[in-house]
Amino acid sequence: MTQNTAVTTTLQANTSVYLEKKRHPMPALSKKEQIVSQALSLFYQQGFNATGVDNIASEAKVSKKTLYNHFKSKDELILVTLRKRDELFRNNIVRVTERLGSTAKERLLSIFDAHDKWFQEEDFSGCMFINASAEFSASEHPSHVFCAEHKRLVREYIHQLAEQAGAQDADILARQLNLLLEGAIVDAHVSGNKDAAIFAKSMATVLVNQAVN
Repeated sequence: MTQNTAVTTTLQANTSVYLEKKRHPMPALSKKEQIVSQALSLFYQQGFNATGVDNIASEAKVSKKTLYNHFKSKDELILVTLRKRDELFRNNIVRVTERLGSTAKERLLSIFDAHDKWFQEEDFSGCMFINASAEFSASEHPSHVFCAEHKRLVREYIHQLAEQAGAQDADILARQLNLLLEGAIVDAHVSGNKDAAIFAKSMATVLVNQAVN
């Protein structure tokens, strides 16, 4: 194939992709999705109590009436937003962890690299679930309960990896590694230590090597 032919083929392929996107454009966000998306961003950057419904409606470009047509209260919107964040966060952490590690043992450590990538993001403002549980500190508050469930699910993923890696005691190893991750999250946010995950990984390496033959 000549260089000119290759260039022509590439242009034709790009044009086909462009035309296909025009024929099948990405569906626009629904009003409800717009509200959740904007609420997620605002709650994460500004906090839950500091972010008012007026602010959310304005950023989502909807009226307060429309917002309340979809959500009975701000508390309900907060819960929906936390569920969305949980879905996005865990899917991303698992995807990056499994891309960076090819075996269960490697993934017990690559999960720290996945957190490191998160800490380096320009808009990193700590863990939304730690932040929420601090604002809604009563253990029986629905948002606090959901935050605890999110943390349990992350710990359960680490436990699954520990079992797959053949750890002597998967439960203990999962709890140890989870504690290191949680400490790294707080240190990265509160102290601004962007290398917290890498420091934690060095300690995790010792624990993993001891627990997995």
